[in-house]
Amino acid sequence: MSKDYILGVFNDEATLVDAFEKVKEKGIQPVEVYTPYPIHEILEGMGKKTKITHAAFFFGLFAAIGILAFLTYAAVFSWPLNYGGKPFNAFPSFIVVTIVTTILCITLLTLFTFSARAKIFPGKVPEIVHDRATDDKFVMVIDKKSLGKKDSEIQAIIKEHGKIE
Repeated sequence: MSKDYILGVFNDEATLVDAFEKVKEKGIQPVEVYTPYPIHEILEGMGKKTKITHAAFFFGLFAAIGILAFLTYAAVFSWPLNYGGKPFNAFPSFIVVTIVTTILCITLLTLFTFSARAKIFPGKVPEIVHDRATDDKFVMVIDKKSLGKKDSEIQAIIKEHGKIE
């Protein structure tokens, strides 16, 4: 990681949350917080909301419409077969195929969307902030440029609860 950041390294969740809240009270927003497991106070405090659920909903909607349109076209317009006295448009027979294929489309498209958004792809060199950032340490990354005159106050808060690297 470049030298434009301050890393606060903490041993447990309580000290991290306490330091995080004190840093937020000073008006400084940490760039990122790395933890071994999700911490609700940190997730809410960061204020970042995901829109991937909206994307997944629209992927499912368009996939279901597209699949039903394809099945209707294939069975009714392109190659209609009259067997056993069934009508050409046997819509109930399309439902199971539509549900299963829609789930597959949602899963794959959401995976690709997440990977593209997170810039995760094969061969990418990972940017490691701290060697034990998600093993057993809690790491808070703060941008030095955002500190301004509060640099010594923020460093004192971090040193009180953990250590600076």
